[in-house]
Amino acid sequence: MNISSIINSLNDVKLDQANKISEPISSNSKSFQELLNDSLEELNNEQIEGYNAMQGIATGKVTNLQEAVQRIEEAELSLKLALEVKNKAISAYREITRMQI
Repeated sequence: MNISSIINSLNDVKLDQANKISEPISSNSKSFQELLNDSLEELNNEQIEGYNAMQGIATGKVTNLQEAVQRIEEAELSLKLALEVKNKAISAYREITRMQI
């Protein structure tokens, strides 16, 4: 068995891995700020739909009560999820600020 061929193949693997790491992020990926803004906009739209469903129930304009209640529940759950994510992010930030360098 030729050891130099093994070493050459290992070097090729290392070069391939180095090239993959140094590749730029694809142009269609979004920044963290854009993802956060999109999530908040989606949350806001769900809250508006839930509010409109509640208003429809109160005024009697809803034809499908089950669908309206489902929208209200989805809005409530999405708000709870957003609050939990916010709490976790704040907790992580506080923990990072407590770290000693």
